[in-house]
Amino acid sequence: MRYLRNCWYQAGWSSELTQDVPLARTIAEIPLLFWRDGKGGIAALLDRCPHRFAPLSAGIIKNGSVTCGYHGLTFDGSGRCVHNPHGGISSAMKVASFPVVERHTALWIWLGRSEDADASRIPDLSYIDATPETARIAGYLPTRANYELLSDNILDLSHADYLHPTSLGGMMTSAKTSTSVDGEHVVVDWDARDCVPPRAFQGLIPSPQRGDIWIQVRWVAPAVMTLSTFAAPSGTPRTSHGTALTLHNMTPENQGSTHYFYCSTRPYLTGDIAFTEHLRGAITHAFSIEDKPMLERQQTQIGDQDFWDLEPVLLSVDVAAVRARRKLKVLIEAESRN
Repeated sequence: MRYLRNCWYQAGWSSELTQDVPLARTIAEIPLLFWRDGKGGIAALLDRCPHRFAPLSAGIIKNGSVTCGYHGLTFDGSGRCVHNPHGGISSAMKVASFPVVERHTALWIWLGRSEDADASRIPDLSYIDATPETARIAGYLPTRANYELLSDNILDLSHADYLHPTSLGGMMTSAKTSTSVDGEHVVVDWDARDCVPPRAFQGLIPSPQRGDIWIQVRWVAPAVMTLSTFAAPSGTPRTSHGTALTLHNMTPENQGSTHYFYCSTRPYLTGDIAFTEHLRGAITHAFSIEDKPMLERQQTQIGDQDFWDLEPVLLSVDVAAVRARRKLKVLIEAESRN
């Protein structure tokens, strides 16, 4: 096994799946088809007809069912064949179905045993629900790199000083850093006091003021991370009302490709559209123009070799990423024994 199965993977944002348009997406090397059944539910089937293995996503969704575009077999949302234009229906005419839940403006799928699909195990991202749409910046960034490389990138934000020097970086390498394990979570904190604020924070710390910036990342398997940020003029007490929360969720497509979902939220200036667009520009530039190309080049250099087989040199900034990798490996190995 190369992926965790008994967990909830984000398959997309709710807005990606409309009543008329299905969603085809591969997760952990499993091709999947999602659609709304017209009754308030969502169907999730293996995107492969059992006849000649054509993708069902190349067919037609109608009346809550999907008809294969190759030979016309029709399946309902449970994967049961409900129509065979060529004769009778046998027990072999079925498609695997998967539990799917809509929560926190996202679609979540369970790839493990259906009987173990407990929706309470979906990570708590209620801060998304609590944030007005005017203060949310959600995005999807498909990236040609392994999902653990993308997790490493968020768990080690010292790279911001070098990859994002004019937008997000400048104070991370010199910040005080600590890493801990909190139950199922790996937690890393950065605390930069009386620093020159990066450009992305100057809406909160107007130039030429200096600022205090605190950032925390909480990781939970397989690769769901919440990044908390507090930025204010130096000496300002840290409060929850001044702390912005951003989701970084890395869903594996395969070993060399990742569905990267993110959602920036904040509890302040929630109606300030200009500030939201300022942040959107900084986030889009950092993720799409700076992070993505570097991660994809990194994956090209690794190729299909195992990360640890390459014997990476480890630095002090790698503590959190290494702990997360080891924790995930233990979970996957435990599943493989059961």
